[in-house]
Amino acid sequence: MSSNQRVVCVEKVKQKAAEEWDESMPLPGDIIEAIAKDDAAKTFIPAKERSVLRSELRKFSRQVDAIWLMVRRGDSILELRACVVVEGCSKLQRRFTIRAASDERHVVALADLTYEECTELQEMSRKVVNMDSRGYNQEGIYYEWKTKVGTFLPDERSTVVSSILFMPLAKEHNIEATTVRTMAWFSAAVSSGAPLVFVNIQTEQIINSNKSNFAEKENTWIRQQKYTTEVQTLQGIRVWFLPGVAEVLLKLTPEKGETRFGMNISRTDEGFFFVYSVAKETAADRAGLGELLDQANKTGHLVVISRLEGKNLVPSTVCSDGLIHCIDNNEIKEILTSAIEEMESIRVHIMSWPNKMIQQAQQELDASTLQPPQHSDITPSQHF
Repeated sequence: MSSNQRVVCVEKVKQKAAEEWDESMPLPGDIIEAIAKDDAAKTFIPAKERSVLRSELRKFSRQVDAIWLMVRRGDSILELRACVVVEGCSKLQRRFTIRAASDERHVVALADLTYEECTELQEMSRKVVNMDSRGYNQEGIYYEWKTKVGTFLPDERSTVVSSILFMPLAKEHNIEATTVRTMAWFSAAVSSGAPLVFVNIQTEQIINSNKSNFAEKENTWIRQQKYTTEVQTLQGIRVWFLPGVAEVLLKLTPEKGETRFGMNISRTDEGFFFVYSVAKETAADRAGLGELLDQANKTGHLVVISRLEGKNLVPSTVCSDGLIHCIDNNEIKEILTSAIEEMESIRVHIMSWPNKMIQQAQQELDASTLQPPQHSDITPSQHF
């Protein structure tokens, strides 16, 4: 966005008790991008300039008691609940503005300001909201991020904890239906033999913007392009989990004359890749993968690959038509084929099961592992 571009902004608020401001209120510097009625539809209307916004507020004042604001604050998009109020006491020309839903004193003065002016106001608001006279002064301390990441994660590109986002289906009109589907996926994955450890589940707002454009002819030579934006807010569900109680790193190194690593990979219905067979006296077998597979067959678990060459293989999203988005089989095949042709080693991270791993595999770990609280053993799958 250009620093000289004008946007609808909260210029100031008329509540003098600044110490009572909080982040759920419209604050000086907030860029108002859209507004919506506080109803089931919650359809946002873009706020292009102050006069247009006031016109929409006038309409809303006759229809609802509260509205939603979509504001840009720094790099974040927030949805704030607010009320429509009359600005000033003139009966001849009633102008409408907004106030915080939680405080009737927190009345907003709107203005068309530049992006740079909004940024300056946002910095002032940030200092006011974060000010706490009861606490101690704070200072910034230097932290060796690169060293800590390289030392305390199994792989420097690993986040340790994984997550998958479930978008609501077209027929799912409440968050409970999406939650049920999310937990069905997680339970099915565990039942299939994937050693997932549940961490957390949360709702997540997803904002979809569909833009359409049209040209309005102003004279013979000039056409002005205008945009209309339909903004739709959805409620998704994100489930966080650990890829087993730890991740075990195995390094598969081919020897001269070998044309494959010696492992066969398949994919579960839930989108996880697992090793279902290991050929004897191959790179995979020498790395300990064959022994891990023998143990997995005895306990009803799968040998699930969490990362290949440091890149995550865990499914990431489930879209609104129910499709699970996961890594393409062909891409994995290309990585393995290219490595064997160049006679290069390949790094494979395996999800560790609740029971003890073989000592050889534990010694292959190049960094510490994250150990969550102890869980009971996963129920063995009936397929093994």
